[in-house]
Amino acid sequence: MNDLSNYRKSYDKSELLESTIPEDPINLFNRWFHEVEDFGGDSEVNAMTVATIGLDGFPKSRVVLLKKFTEEGFIFYTNYNSEKGKAITANPNVCLSFFWHTMERQVIIKGIAKRTSEITSDSYFESRPDGSKLGAIVSNQSEVVPSREFLEENLKQLEKDFESMVIPRPKHWGGFLVTPLEVEFWQGRPNRLHDRIRYTSQEDYSWKIERLSP
Repeated sequence: MNDLSNYRKSYDKSELLESTIPEDPINLFNRWFHEVEDFGGDSEVNAMTVATIGLDGFPKSRVVLLKKFTEEGFIFYTNYNSEKGKAITANPNVCLSFFWHTMERQVIIKGIAKRTSEITSDSYFESRPDGSKLGAIVSNQSEVVPSREFLEENLKQLEKDFESMVIPRPKHWGGFLVTPLEVEFWQGRPNRLHDRIRYTSQEDYSWKIERLSP
């Protein structure tokens, strides 16, 4: 048995106050993202957890990379035929979360996911290195494969097939845009009295701002 009850840490690097936050969560997310990028030292600031409700009825979380965020929401890319892609297609209610431990910050986003336009998916796919493009084609993501060698041999064949050729985006691969309905910002504070500020989308496109008890 591993007793972790003595694992404790004091949080004292920053604060989150209503008097210093913007009226919408995207602006605050942008501020936090670049503060972590510039000062936090996290190697992959855009790493986020995506939680979905699977076809088996169980929630499942996995880490993916955020590739763009705008006033519309948050975009990541995946295989639409993957377990994740099928889950989102069946139930677009998802949760994204970021944990930036160096700045003692967490962001939790509840929203609705929908596929990005083909133009958006094509544009991002074209920006990827050829190896990543071929990897998207060769991998039937989430499907059982006989071995690592099976994947590597298929990749070698694709490298020959597409040598000196433009690699097209497979139709089963593309982006999801998550439109936020609720965004919670968590800032670690001393004595476990953490700051929690929640933004909730309103019908008039404004945001309701509330402080939550830690």
